[in-house]
Parts: sequence; C-alpha cells; structure tokens
Amino acid sequence: MGVIYVVAFIIIYLEMIFKIAVLKSVRIDDIAFTLIFSVQIIMVLGLLCNVFKKRASKVILIVSTLILTLYFMVQTIFYKLFSVPFSFMTLGLAGNALDFTSIIKDAILQNWFILLLIAIPLILIICLHKKIKFSQFNGKQIGIWILSIVMYLIILVGVIFVDSKGVYSSYNLLFNINAQEKNIAKFGLINSTMIDIERTILGFEEKAVIEDDGVSEEQNEVNGEEVTEPEEPTYNELDLGLEELIAQTSDEGLKNVYEYIANKEPTNKNKYTGYFKDKNLIFILAEGFNSIAVDENLTPTLYKLVNSGFVFNNFYTPVFLSTTGGEFQATTGLIPTQNILNLWKKNKPRISYALGNSFRKIGYTANAYHDWTYTYYSRQDTMKTLGFDSYMGIGNGLEKLMDGKWIPRDVDMINVTTDMYTLEDKFVTYYVTVSGHAPYNYGSGNSTATRYKAETENLPYSTPVKAYLATQMELDRAVETLINKLNDKGILDDTVIALVGDHYPYTLTIDQVNEVSDYTRDEVVEVNRSNFILWNSEMDEPVQVDKVGSQIDVLPTLLNLFGIEYDSRLMMGQDILSDNPGVAIFSNRSWVSDYGTYFSSGKEFLPKENVEIPEDYVSEINRSVANKFTMSQSFLKYNIYEKLVK
Repeated sequence: MGVIYVVAFIIIYLEMIFKIAVLKSVRIDDIAFTLIFSVQIIMVLGLLCNVFKKRASKVILIVSTLILTLYFMVQTIFYKLFSVPFSFMTLGLAGNALDFTSIIKDAILQNWFILLLIAIPLILIICLHKKIKFSQFNGKQIGIWILSIVMYLIILVGVIFVDSKGVYSSYNLLFNINAQEKNIAKFGLINSTMIDIERTILGFEEKAVIEDDGVSEEQNEVNGEEVTEPEEPTYNELDLGLEELIAQTSDEGLKNVYEYIANKEPTNKNKYTGYFKDKNLIFILAEGFNSIAVDENLTPTLYKLVNSGFVFNNFYTPVFLSTTGGEFQATTGLIPTQNILNLWKKNKPRISYALGNSFRKIGYTANAYHDWTYTYYSRQDTMKTLGFDSYMGIGNGLEKLMDGKWIPRDVDMINVTTDMYTLEDKFVTYYVTVSGHAPYNYGSGNSTATRYKAETENLPYSTPVKAYLATQMELDRAVETLINKLNDKGILDDTVIALVGDHYPYTLTIDQVNEVSDYTRDEVVEVNRSNFILWNSEMDEPVQVDKVGSQIDVLPTLLNLFGIEYDSRLMMGQDILSDNPGVAIFSNRSWVSDYGTYFSSGKEFLPKENVEIPEDYVSEINRSVANKFTMSQSFLKYNIYEKLVK
C-alpha cells in the first residue's frame, strides 16, 4: 500500500475517533469540514514521507504517528478530566490540577477503550511497516506536490469565506472568536492545534458582535409570584461615560469592549435589593459539592440549608478547568476559559467587583482561608485580585493550626479560623474547602472517606460513589460546626451563609453519578446541575427560585441582596432574582435557559414543554454566549475595571 494512503488513514481515523468518542460530535457538516481541512495535513505529511530515502521516510512515518497518537491520547484524558481541550495558550496552567497522579490513573482506566482505539494506527504501522510502499520523489514531483498544496490552500480560503454566516462559522472561528472546542469540531484537532500555537505566538484579538444583548423581556417567577418592575424602574448600572470613551478611543479592540458594555442590558433592582444589607457573609466554595450529595440522613445540615433560605431549583456549576475555574466564576461573575484564567494569574488585574473588593469598599473586613497548599492555583496572587489581602492556607500559617494530613479536615479549618474574624464589626469570609477532593476510595489516598466509611460502606452504590458521599459528610459537619460557632457568638442571625460547589465530582463516570441522582443526567449539561445555598437563620419561609442560574450569577446576586452599588453590565453573570431571563453556559458553549437546552456538539435545541420560543431565539443566545466568552477575556486583557470603576 502506498504511504499516502496510509497517511490519509492515520489522519482521518484519529480525527474521527476524537470527534465521535471524545467530543460526541456526529454532525455530518462538521465531519465534512474536518475532512476538507484535513486534506492539507495529509498532503504535507505525505510529501515528507516521500522526499527522503525509504529508511528515513519510514522513520518519519512511525515517529509522526507516535507523536500524533500520544497527543490525541493526552487531549482525550485532559478533556475527560476538565471538559475542555488542552490549549498551548495556557501551557502549565493545569499543572496543579494534574498533580494528583491517582486521578490521572483513574481517568486512563476509565477511558482505556478510547485510548486503545487511538493506538490502533500506530499498532498497525509497527506490525505492517514492511508492506508500506515509499517513493523517493524527484525534484519535479516535489514541485508538483508543493504546487498542489498551495492550490488546495487557495481552495480552503474560498471555503472559509463561503462559510461566513453564523456565530461559529469558519470565518468567525478563524478571525473573530477563540473557541478551541468549536475549532476542533470544525477543523479537526490537528488544524485546531496549529491555530492554537499560532495564536499563542502571535496573539489573537477577539471581537464581540455588537447588538442589544437583551434577548427577552418575559417575566420570571420567584416564590410563585411575578417579580415586576416598579413604576419607575431602576437598574444596577452606573454612569461610566461610555459615549465619550467610544468617541475618544482609537484602539479598535478597546472600542469594541466599550460598545459591548454600552449596548448590554443591565439588570433591574427588585424587591430583594438590599435584603441582606449590613449582614455578614460567609462564602464557601466547596470542593466537589453537588446536589447528589444532599441527603437528609447523611448530610442533614446541607439538606436543611438547601431546602430553606433562597432555594434555587435550576442551578448549575459548569466545569471550567477544575477548581480554579469554579472559583473564578463564583467570585468574579466572568467566564473562565484557559486563556482567561492565564490572564488572571499572570497579569493579576484588580477586579473591582470581585467578592472581596465589593465588600471591602463598603467597610467589611475580607478574609480568605484554604485548607490546602496556599500557593495552589497561584492563590497567593489571585486572592489579592479578588480583594482578600488576608489569606491563609497550608504553608503560610494555617498548617501550624492543623495537622496538615491528606486530606485535611474542613471541620478543623472552621474550628481554628472562626475566632480570627467573628469579632469584626462586619466581615466577608471566603472558605475554599478540600475534604471533598478525589480520589474517591477508602484506601490510603483519602483519609476523609475512610473516616466516614462505617456510615457509607453499606449503601447500595459502587465504591467510588460511596466514598464520594463520605467526603461530603465532612463538608456537612464543617457547615454544622460553623453554624454552631456563629450561634454561640450570638451573630448567627446577622450572618448569611452562601455555599456553592466548584464543580461536580468529575472523576465519577456519568453512570456513577446516575447511581445516586434522582433523575437520569446527561454528561454535558445535567451532570452539572447542583445547589446554590443562600441562607440566613432569620428567613422564616424558603424563597423558591425557578429561574436558571449558574456560578457566574452568584456574585451579582449577592451584590444586589447586600445592596452594594455596581454596574451589572460589567459582569457576564446576572442577579438571578432580577427580571432578566436565565441562562447557564458550559465550557463547550452548550447552554440551558428558561426556554430549553442547547447541545453545542450536535447543534440541537430541546425546548421545555409548554413554552413558546421567541423568533431566532437559539441564534441570539448563541451570539450572546459567544460575546460573554469574548468579553470575559477582553475585560482582563484591557484592565477594564481599572479604566471604568473609580
């Protein structure tokens, strides 16, 4: 068999396996585009395998196949762990998350069949390399081949300009939007990687589509009652002088940001504005917390808090590169892609409306605590951008108060820190827990699960699920301890407890998640459904909130409830209690709204029952979602908060 056919088989096979088995993308149009754009890769590699003598060409083929195989495998494991493809733009960003070798091992074991499928071309070439025919091209043949490659590239340019309509058209993906998973679905993993490397080296300026981002004026119901605007509505917006800035700005990228903000619909102030004014706030980012962990018997405190206070019935915690992505969403109201997180950690911008900054500006003391390595995910720097000048973890003081064993106890962190802030007049305290971390087993890798083995080992679930539930029992006891301490100090009524998970327990398979879920979840959207606890002991009756919300909505919801003045146009999330329609956005640009669910890989929209879908609704939400990704990056790139928020 000629080597060009072998090369074609390798490229097409690997691209299709990754597309179907990993991305779950089986749309004919995406497959067709991937095949079209893969031809250039086949032609270039085919040329390299026919230029040199047979022995050298054979080495090039085998080494190239080995590199591609390993790369496709790495991307598979990375995607399965973090729900996003690896990007060279953020090389090293996920290093902390990958420190846990047992998690990587579990991911390899869970996906062994896909990895075996990826390895098939390499295995075949090693076994059958003697039957592959190589041709050493002469100068004329090389020239003809190079000319053919150039001609094909010209054809591809035409294809790109023809496919220019739609938010995620070839044209927009190449010139306006940095959406790596969409690039892979459209152009294939190899071409997407080349685009990624080029943008890493040369940079890339994303652009938002400037139109009114309000997609609907429909009212939502809160606690069974319509939340209507007052006769003279007021909004969470400030006079930012945008018209003057737009007129004076020559930088097109910065002007694009100002125009986006000016055209964005602000959220309205409502009957819950200032509801918690002057109370203290304790915000807990809970490792691996998910609604499947809420059980009246196993986790009674979490169960009580989930079902009282504000009860968010359609809340999601989308995975964006592990805990650091969940933290960024919940504390800034922005969307965290790998590049955005990289900008956050490298540039260390002051995010004016971040959790600590917002409360500090009205006189609150802001403290943060984490019961694991204090430098993890560069928190020694990022906590300052969020407004927590006082931050303690393992390595800068907290280890002297705790035993520091893996996995540290959340209960211990609560016990040793509450006296540090509860004497303050008004405080906002931020906890990042760790006891709920994987691996989920009863062995030496998880002392937390082992501690609660007796209470969970006889449950009718697989061992990883039982061990996961055991870790969440520690979180439950930590929250119980916190409530008791606040009560003993006489400040429970004056303190609001907010708790949200950083992500669902993604080392569990979807089948394992569904073992304990009260309904069957898919592995793109519903696997991320969770709870947002927002509780104060003085609330007599629960407030039921049916609007869709997610982690990026947590911060603006809190700012409105505490009566803090802010401009809602400067966050991608929104106050869940406002009239603006709810949308939860996921890493692959799927989304769920009050009207239905959109699966990005299949471009499929599933409307909810008995709802009337507005005209062009899906395309408008897709545009809005794309803009939110773009602007989350641009806000940090251009240091928008320093420019606009005085």
